[in-house]
Amino acid sequence: MSAAVLKNRILLLAAVAALMLPGPARAGEVKVAVAANFTQAAQDIGALFEEKTGHKVVFSFGSTGQIYTQIAKGAPFEVFLAADQKRPLKAAADGLALAETRFTYATGKIVLYSRDADLVQGPSTLKRATFSRIAIANPVTAPYGAAAITAMKALGVYDALKPRIVQGNNIAQTHQFVESGNAELGFIALSQVAGHDKGSRWPVPEDLYPAIAQDAVLLNSGKDNPAARAFLSFLGGDSANRVKARFGYGLGEPAKIRPDA
Repeated sequence: MSAAVLKNRILLLAAVAALMLPGPARAGEVKVAVAANFTQAAQDIGALFEEKTGHKVVFSFGSTGQIYTQIAKGAPFEVFLAADQKRPLKAAADGLALAETRFTYATGKIVLYSRDADLVQGPSTLKRATFSRIAIANPVTAPYGAAAITAMKALGVYDALKPRIVQGNNIAQTHQFVESGNAELGFIALSQVAGHDKGSRWPVPEDLYPAIAQDAVLLNSGKDNPAARAFLSFLGGDSANRVKARFGYGLGEPAKIRPDA
């Protein structure tokens, strides 16, 4: 056997062996639709997931209601991370998702926030109303906006403040309204300001609004994608839970899916 033939056989065997190795060589991709409040946490979790598994995550962010509408119209998402339980339940009921995979991946909290370090001083800020505009997310499509309205009603200030309310399409735009000064203050997700202590804020007591349980579910388009199943499993694990806690979320429950199911 010539040296050239022997060399070619060795290279062929090495190539076959490489294909049999686990990890990135067999990596896939998963398309994940995420409620806007969970943007930064999802990105951090996605980076950890990619590092651990070799799979790639492609995120799309928006309000829960807007995302559901896109899913119902055939958007090619494979995993849905909502800001409520209603839409994942509806997705399963409408035959768009696998009901047995739905689980609460996090619980969210709202905070009254302003860039002005002296403006927010607890519920009295809302009662004094020394501001012209207060931002909330659209309560029809964004659960965090609905929670804000419930909290204002519980405090007895909603009717007086209603003319001053400006609505963002989602909680990310609502936060932007406050940061840009288009509204002096606003009800946003605690996760959006958990990483700094700038401005002034009042974490709204959780007995003033219904619990914001955020559910995830595997969509029909992802049922045969191992990367989609692996992402949902990772989302309910310890590494992801540490990220959630850092952003002020409650941890929810373990995933109801195995990565190899």
